[in-house]
Amino acid sequence: MAGAPLLIHGTTVAIDGRAVLLRGPSGAGKSDLALRLIDAGARLVADDQSELRRAGARLLVRAPETLDGLIEVRGVGILRLVPLRDVPLALIVDLVAAGAVERLPEPAREEVLGVAVPRLAAAAFEASAAAKIRAALAALEAGAGDAIG
Repeated sequence: MAGAPLLIHGTTVAIDGRAVLLRGPSGAGKSDLALRLIDAGARLVADDQSELRRAGARLLVRAPETLDGLIEVRGVGILRLVPLRDVPLALIVDLVAAGAVERLPEPAREEVLGVAVPRLAAAAFEASAAAKIRAALAALEAGAGDAIG
């Protein structure tokens, strides 16, 4: 990977080879939502901290070496999973309270290391949170990336 890495407080999973970065304060549900996504077929990239590097026109995500393959499962402990590394970042999800999620948000992007990445807000503990993330990725894949917000 080229360029200096950027360390972000967040958990990343890969869905069909595309990284989804889950951000939010401690207790926002990053690891919980990641675990539900993993249970539905996603793969762990990084828990708690995600390392991003620019590679050409895209961003690649991996875990810092000390956290590679580890995920904290509240009430269970630290588990070791086989992680994916250097997965292209496709979506940033900011975890917020359910009341802060707009019904019909405007499309949003965030520039990270000079790359514009689609971004949306979600409530981690809603039963549909994982399905919403998968739907947003499907919309991006179908070229309707401007439709997500």
